[in-house]
Amino acid sequence: MPRKRKLLAQLSALQNSTSFPQIDAVEQLNTTPGADSSPKSSKYFVIEKKNSPRLQEDFFNQPCVSLAKSFLGQILVRKLPDGRELWGRIVETEAYLGGEDEASHSRGGKQTQRNAAMFMKPGTLYVYQIYGIYFCMNVSSQGEGAAVLLRSLEPLQGLDAMRELRRASRKAPSRLLKDWQLCNGPSKLCQAFGIDKAFDQRDLTQDDSIWMVPGQDLPGEQDVVTTTRIGIGNTGEWAHKPLRFYLRGNRFVSVVDKKMEREMAARGHTPGS
Repeated sequence: MPRKRKLLAQLSALQNSTSFPQIDAVEQLNTTPGADSSPKSSKYFVIEKKNSPRLQEDFFNQPCVSLAKSFLGQILVRKLPDGRELWGRIVETEAYLGGEDEASHSRGGKQTQRNAAMFMKPGTLYVYQIYGIYFCMNVSSQGEGAAVLLRSLEPLQGLDAMRELRRASRKAPSRLLKDWQLCNGPSKLCQAFGIDKAFDQRDLTQDDSIWMVPGQDLPGEQDVVTTTRIGIGNTGEWAHKPLRFYLRGNRFVSVVDKKMEREMAARGHTPGS
């Protein structure tokens, strides 16, 4: 009881403060000593939901590279069938330009049943399966057959549900995943958010189960690392194109380019400057 009274007092103080956004502390009250200590929310998650309308078509309707960069810092929201919401900050993306891009599923402008979503209106999800097991999620942009791959998220809310979903998708028993391991890769992201082929061709501006809301404190150019994409080594010159973007210094990124970060530091580009 003393612990609950203390938390209630903290919540009351936060609600009466005009200097900080309200933090949902109710979930902390539901955590009892000896129970699963996995956090339901990141301690850094203080976004005021009622002031976070979903991103609309005008946001998605921009060139692929521009959209890939603009995604950084925005929030992906997934509503589960039981009503729980999962929130994650986008920290890593890759641009796939279609047409001449040899690494793109729509290279040569070829449209198939599998990649049809890449040719749909900006903001349409393109979800495909790899190795017959895992899924990856992309968002269509401006440009014929162009789309952005969401590579990594920083979990913000629903971390316990993300762990449940990741655990269910892994056949062998495993240790409890750390926060930074939940969504640090395109397939891990889909597992943690319960994304499968059923989400292919859904519209992020209209869907009731998945959407995006604006992030706070969006990064500046000095905070973004621009480097090569992952896992496309057999695509000739396109394997060396700087079409992957991630938040510098963010521990939730899947693969860090230390060489590029050293070059940025040498040029005097410091995060947040």
